Amino acid sequence: MAAAATGVQVGAAMVATRFVVHDIGPASLAFLRYAIAVLCLVPPVLMSVRVRFAMRDLLVVMALGIVQFGVLIVLLNLGLQFISSTRAALLFSTFPLMTMIIAALLGRKRLSPTKVAGVMLTIIGVGVALDERLITERAAGEWIGALLVLAAALCGAVCSVLYRPYLARYPTLPVGAWAMLASVIFLAAPAGVEGLFTEVPQLDPGGWMVVLFIGLSSGIGYVLWLWALKHATPTRVTVFLSLSPITAALLGVALLGEPFTVGVLLGLAGVVARLWLATRTVPAHK
Repeated sequence: MAAAATGVQVGAAMVATRFVVHDIGPASLAFLRYAIAVLCLVPPVLMSVRVRFAMRDLLVVMALGIVQFGVLIVLLNLGLQFISSTRAALLFSTFPLMTMIIAALLGRKRLSPTKVAGVMLTIIGVGVALDERLITERAAGEWIGALLVLAAALCGAVCSVLYRPYLARYPTLPVGAWAMLASVIFLAAPAGVEGLFTEVPQLDPGGWMVVLFIGLSSGIGYVLWLWALKHATPTRVTVFLSLSPITAALLGVALLGEPFTVGVLLGLAGVVARLWLATRTVPAHK
């Protein structure tokens, strides 16, 4: 349930980002997003003083946080300047496949035909759901946006695999708090270059509400994400990101008045089938 909630949050945040990304720089938006999110984790940050991190482990956790939040979100925000949120969510849904391959290469997870087939089923299903939009939303910078989003997904996949040993050693909330705090410090420099600290972003009250939503949901979502990674394998957790493109598509229907097509229904069916394949328990042979 925690992983599923994170998948929905990712899709909603992508749609929300599209509302404001053209009015504020991608690094500035990322900085505000995680500055707000880290405020949600102030109690865990204070509590983490009591948790004795080995210095080497703390440095690795903070480095992973910079990649997970700083690099990933800047790449994603840049990509969303070129392509739609639904297209970005579709590309980002390759996250589980990348996680599976990386975990297998590092010897932490064995690839099975069922898992591979399930991931491919999700991608195909989501592709069907968004096919009409992919055809009608062509833009000059589409390939640039696609590559940026895929690079963001790769960053997230690598971090999801590398986080697990540290989540086994330390409590979830302090790990998340330190990782997110490191990303905010990292993002301050590019946000400053964009002028965030010298000029107030030209956002209306609605725009600021969207930024607040992105930040608060990201803070809560990341805690759920780490908790899920602590209690399940990275491949099993990341598969629930399959819900993000469907969430983005459904919000497009609800907020933008887009039609609920047969393709969206087929995409939902593909996601349900994928999640069933990924989460079903195979009975043990007596």
